[in-house]
Amino acid sequence: MSKTLLRLALGLSLGLAAAPALAKNPMVGGAPMYANKTIVENAVNSKDHTTLVAAVKAAGLVDTLSGPGPFTVFAPTNAAFAKLPAGTVESLVQPQNKAQLTAILTYHVVPGVYTSKQLMRLVKEGGGEAQLKTVQGEPLVVTVARGGKGLDVTDTKGNVARVTIPNVMQSNGVIHVVNAVLMP
Repeated sequence: MSKTLLRLALGLSLGLAAAPALAKNPMVGGAPMYANKTIVENAVNSKDHTTLVAAVKAAGLVDTLSGPGPFTVFAPTNAAFAKLPAGTVESLVQPQNKAQLTAILTYHVVPGVYTSKQLMRLVKEGGGEAQLKTVQGEPLVVTVARGGKGLDVTDTKGNVARVTIPNVMQSNGVIHVVNAVLMP
């Protein structure tokens, strides 16, 4: 399970920069994201996901997120991590907080591949929302963003993250870049 979480977290890091949906080799964090590479292989090149990549390494999830998956990763950007209270990230990457960090990172990963089109369909079928069970075990709720364009993802605490770059395809899944860190 920890390998899966790492892959998801790295995938999230890769999807932070703006890129057209389902474009061939979209740019994320100033680097092309190659559909034939894993979440981790792509994420390490995104300058917008350095915090996520560092967290994935600290949690020991690199092998998981490099595995076959498939995974859907909601990848927070560096700016998303910067919104957390001062000192949170620095505390989470400490060895004594590895379990908590792993839980947070795996909460951003869902088994399987869900493109934005598939997520929209699930939301419609669910009467306005879709619940996705994360690798961490607790659900995320996906809804259509205000204004009817795009997707929002809500954690169990009621925090909302907007998908800013959808459908960054990877060899072992898909990354949707989000603008907030979700908390289990």
